Amino acid sequence: MTQEAGPADNLEVELKYAVSDLIRVRERLEALGAKSCPLVCETDVYYAAPDRPFEQTDEALRLRRTSERLWITYKGPRCDPQSKTRREVEVELRSPAMFDQACALLEHLGYRAIASLYKERTYFHLHWEGYEVKVSLDQVPSVGMFVELETQVSATKLDKAREALERLAEYLGLDQPERRSYLEMYWDRLYPPPSLDDFEFLH
Repeated sequence: MTQEAGPADNLEVELKYAVSDLIRVRERLEALGAKSCPLVCETDVYYAAPDRPFEQTDEALRLRRTSERLWITYKGPRCDPQSKTRREVEVELRSPAMFDQACALLEHLGYRAIASLYKERTYFHLHWEGYEVKVSLDQVPSVGMFVELETQVSATKLDKAREALERLAEYLGLDQPERRSYLEMYWDRLYPPPSLDDFEFLH
């Protein structure tokens, strides 16, 4: 089954904040009537492309697995200097059991696995100022705790959607914005950063 993150002209407007207390954020979300989902454990495998350096083009290719789902996501360059807004395309595979086959397919095409990150995530969904917002409470070992706010809109509505998310962040007490991806933060904690030739990928 193939799915795209939204209509072709839609953007995923996303803000991320570092936090020290996820419980307080959860309580404020519940006060807004946000609906929570069960905790999920996600494993993300990131790939380097054979034809261009993603770290320079600000792109990403990620294979994500949970106990129930497996999908590939392409992330285009960030297109807003104040947020993590990107165009995204997702392809969902039939079963998490196809993880090894998906890895092998990408590797045969010349893509190289360069990092594997694990996170524990709780999703909340709410309606805020006319937008359907997905909130993620994340715990990422060796990186930290974070809250992500996300909605999808057409490119013409980007600024208004971002401003609405910023007001939601203020209500939730979020004041440490973070534009780096989890992969970028993970690499920034390594010194010196690994080269592709030296990286030891762990399944």
